[in-house]
Amino acid sequence: MSSQNALTIPGLEQVYDQLATAIDAVGAEKTELFLVKLALMNANALADPALFQAHIDAALKDL
Repeated sequence: MSSQNALTIPGLEQVYDQLATAIDAVGAEKTELFLVKLALMNANALADPALFQAHIDAALKDL
């Protein structure tokens, strides 16, 4: 899954840290709700259901 607008490794590390901090902040009882809200907001930003499905498929691999 590559893109002209793909993040660099440092950018991905920054996003990972931001996500981990947010998950810690909301607590275990609200993590699922937070992640669903975040996923829907990002799906809206992508504005491409097929691309969002491709991201779901990629994320499901090797769990």
